[in-house]
Amino acid sequence: HCKNLAPHWASAATELKGRAKLGALDATVHTIQSSKYGVQGFPTIKFFPPGVKDSSSAQEYDGGRTSGDIISWAETKLVLNIDPPEVKQLVGEESFKECTENQLCMVGFLPHILDSGTIALTCYAQERNKYIDILKDMAEKYKTRPFGWLWSEGAVQTKLEEAVDVGGFGYPAIATLNGRKMKYAPLRGAFSKESVDEFLRVLTAGHDGTKSLRGASLPSVVFAEPWDG
Repeated sequence: HCKNLAPHWASAATELKGRAKLGALDATVHTIQSSKYGVQGFPTIKFFPPGVKDSSSAQEYDGGRTSGDIISWAETKLVLNIDPPEVKQLVGEESFKECTENQLCMVGFLPHILDSGTIALTCYAQERNKYIDILKDMAEKYKTRPFGWLWSEGAVQTKLEEAVDVGGFGYPAIATLNGRKMKYAPLRGAFSKESVDEFLRVLTAGHDGTKSLRGASLPSVVFAEPWDG
């Protein structure tokens, strides 16, 4: 059985290079290690997720024994263990360019924090973070998609807001940009987890509700002071 697995294991290791590491251990020689990880038959395959590698973190492989089976199983685990993309503040051209290089760039436009005393500022900060947390939840749910995530204080990026039809309708608001196709789509609904999720579900399902950017080019953005909230 070990000889039958060997070429499939080598093929899968080549295909997964740079994404997952595949190794092999002769359990008849390394008896202490095989006992430590509960190896009782051969071949036995164990999976170690990111983090500490010990007997408690080892997981049983329950997939098939062809290279295709191994690759498919590993890719499923990779998806489950990757970190979601960071939700960043739109502070200038560099962060905007980085986001729009993705298939979709999601931009949330959030209410201004009024400078009206410590208590009020704390309350407004909590409200802003509530909206940022919604974006983070969506970034986690759609982390396997090539999406970028930004937020901006409302009325700061006026040219961008005008380009994606969100300026003047109140905040919070959200819009998607496709920098490759020069398309955009604003969310016409509440800024809630459910609404944003449905908005993205419809877009990723291929139902085209997008519009063309005027001039077939991305709008310019201005420098914004980073928020330390």
